[in-house]
Amino acid sequence: MMIIEKALKADAKKLAEIQKASFDEESKQFNNSEIGRPPGYDSISWQEDMMVYGDYYKVLKDGKIIGGAIILLGTNGVLNLGRIFIDPKYQNQGIGMKVMKEIETIYLDYPKWWLDTPKWSVRNHHFYTKCGFTKVREEEDMYIFEKSIMD
Repeated sequence: MMIIEKALKADAKKLAEIQKASFDEESKQFNNSEIGRPPGYDSISWQEDMMVYGDYYKVLKDGKIIGGAIILLGTNGVLNLGRIFIDPKYQNQGIGMKVMKEIETIYLDYPKWWLDTPKWSVRNHHFYTKCGFTKVREEEDMYIFEKSIMD
């Protein structure tokens, strides 16, 4: 069974390990480079900071942390999906979609979302499109996606 709940400081090390594995695998597969890995993705202190500055969720499957998601409140009540990641061993099983649906139910009062992702991250583009996001513009090496959620 998969559930999400707020991450705790004690989870930071495991979340950093999973995030590193996830982003390294993505970069290796689609970018073959160090460039494009997000800031702090492998840092325990960065994970702890995000637990203070945003809503950081851990994804649990059978009681084991297998991923995470960071939500940041932006201007005018627009939410930023700062990051979502799943351990590579658990990818392509529909878990990311379930996490997105669960997060959206938590934030029903926020009808607009945005995120950025590297241009080279083909798997992310596909995932976010499946989640209902639309690419709205390009900025340097990033694509910006948005989603409006209506009742």
